[in-house]
Amino acid sequence: MPVSDITLRPATRDDYDFLWALLVDTLRPYVEATWGWDEAYQRTRFRDHFDPARQDIVLADGVAAGVISVERREDVIFLSNIGITPAYQGRGIGTRLIQDLLDEGRARGVPVELQVIKANPARGLYERLGFAVYDESKTHWEMRWKPPSDS
Repeated sequence: MPVSDITLRPATRDDYDFLWALLVDTLRPYVEATWGWDEAYQRTRFRDHFDPARQDIVLADGVAAGVISVERREDVIFLSNIGITPAYQGRGIGTRLIQDLLDEGRARGVPVELQVIKANPARGLYERLGFAVYDESKTHWEMRWKPPSDS
């Protein structure tokens, strides 16, 4: 079922449980495949790095459906995190949010960058949207979308 209204609201401390569950639902399989999942370590790491000021909750028709974190720098827009709950995946929400960032990058004349765990099939989505791998580590692909240059 398509989503007609996608909005963002600033995350708050009250979103802690939602964001933890979202991390588990969306990233655990890829973390397990890459490093193994240590529940105590992951909970502690999440708690120690939890910063609602750096995140927005994605609302789909008014319902919390995901998270997005974007760092807007002078020379690049960095998508540091995007996650959509399984119940809302496949409805174009992530694509729409990323497309909005690409539109912003195009308007500003700056690239959009992200990194993705190699085990995560989201790389395919990013490539369909025009991202290309520009670097890699043992565990991650570094990807970049460049705005079209005016010739």
